[in-house]
Amino acid sequence: MQPKDTFFSRKLTINCKGELIDLSFPKVMGIVNITPDSFYDGGKYTSAESLISQIDKMILEGCDIFDIGAYSSRPGTQGVTEDEELKRLSIALKVIREKFPKIIISVDTFRSNIARQVVQDFDVDIINDISAGEMDKKMFETIAELRVPYIMMHMQGTPENMQENPQYENIVKSIVMYFSKKIDELSLLGVNDVILDPGFGFGKTLDHNYQLLKHLDDFKIFELPILAGVSRKSMICKPLEIKPQDALNGTTVVNTLALMGGANILRVHDVKAALETIKLHAKFDQAKVENWHD
Repeated sequence: MQPKDTFFSRKLTINCKGELIDLSFPKVMGIVNITPDSFYDGGKYTSAESLISQIDKMILEGCDIFDIGAYSSRPGTQGVTEDEELKRLSIALKVIREKFPKIIISVDTFRSNIARQVVQDFDVDIINDISAGEMDKKMFETIAELRVPYIMMHMQGTPENMQENPQYENIVKSIVMYFSKKIDELSLLGVNDVILDPGFGFGKTLDHNYQLLKHLDDFKIFELPILAGVSRKSMICKPLEIKPQDALNGTTVVNTLALMGGANILRVHDVKAALETIKLHAKFDQAKVENWHD
């Protein structure tokens, strides 16, 4: 029997309500922040009309997964109460599900009670947890009960304090060890549909972010899909000395590097640009040099 080759045996499907979603061709996850204070698009989608219009636009541009967030996790945020987060999500998800009953929805929350509510009440497909169960110890068992795919992100600290001098002896090794422990815990609970997000910008310095990006393919060792969320973040804005509003070109460059490192999902504000990036990278990846002779 041949030894298993982890590079070619990665689990690149997730099960959304009985339908297998193939991630071998990377997917676009569009960000829909229903918060007043997100770093780039805060306050843009607080009415039913603006929300429907934005999702319509994203569908036309080729969005695969819609990530709805009601809790801003930008550095230094003070957050919102659980009741307020659930209220925001309930209003938005009711509008979205009535208008778009079949789209794949991910909800960005670290609270297990909210995860349970949105899956049960609004048929949410995926839970996206920035804290990998650290900020709510009931999250793992809740995901096991709900039987939905789980995006598990690494973050050092909390949104309030994560950028206060983050330190690692070896950031790639540290996060690999962290994910290894978490994956074991989830596996014991029967959770197999897991997507890994190394957490660019969450408890990392500028250098940490680029070290992670350079070694993104190290996370293939887990044979699980990888999500990259770099859209318009400070890791792009700081080196270029620009604002998030001017960071689309830089985002495209970094998304390309993430795809070259094995990313299976790009979490982005700009769907059209991300899909074009994926298509061109795929063309590059598939190109073969014909044999030639003198």
